[in-house]
Amino acid sequence: METNIKKVVLAYSGGLDTSIIIPWLKENYNNCEVIAVAADVGQGAELAGLEEKAKKTGASKLYIADLKKAFVEDYIWPTLKAGAVYENKYLLGTSFARPLIGKRLVEIAEAEGADAICHGCTGKGNDQVRFELAIKAFAPTMKIIAPWREWSIKSRDEEIDYAEAHNIPLNITRETNYSKDKNLWHLSHEGLDLEDPGNEPQYNKPGF
Repeated sequence: METNIKKVVLAYSGGLDTSIIIPWLKENYNNCEVIAVAADVGQGAELAGLEEKAKKTGASKLYIADLKKAFVEDYIWPTLKAGAVYENKYLLGTSFARPLIGKRLVEIAEAEGADAICHGCTGKGNDQVRFELAIKAFAPTMKIIAPWREWSIKSRDEEIDYAEAHNIPLNITRETNYSKDKNLWHLSHEGLDLEDPGNEPQYNKPGF
């Protein structure tokens, strides 16, 4: 526990990871204040009810940062013009939104006088690098908290166990427990059967 951390800005989607991170931060960082920040990059209905949920699980407030215009003009359009496609197939839907979100997290953290920024990126690394390099570019000395590098939780099933033990409401079940990322440009899924790259997506499966 780092007792010098009194206020944390959390990149918040209301999904499984970030829903349990709010109480986890308060338990493990001396009951720090948690300010949730949801970046609106066009995920639409996913933003509904987030403020109530964030506060109910321990956040002091929620910012919804409208980044849609900047996302289109400064990220989607230049990427489209450049024909930037990863391995000739993947249209960078998740990765190219992260620098924009990271920049806004820093702006809010500095305005709020926060001691740290927290994200819920998982242990495989790609999104951790995207978020953290963006944060460090704008705030090189800002403390970054990555719970997946610290806590004892090893799977999304264990995250659900934690949520149930802490009475945190979830809109998924163990059978529909995909990790999703949605914005103006795309919707991606990972987890469950998709952890094995040999499995084709089950497009008609509930939760997909």
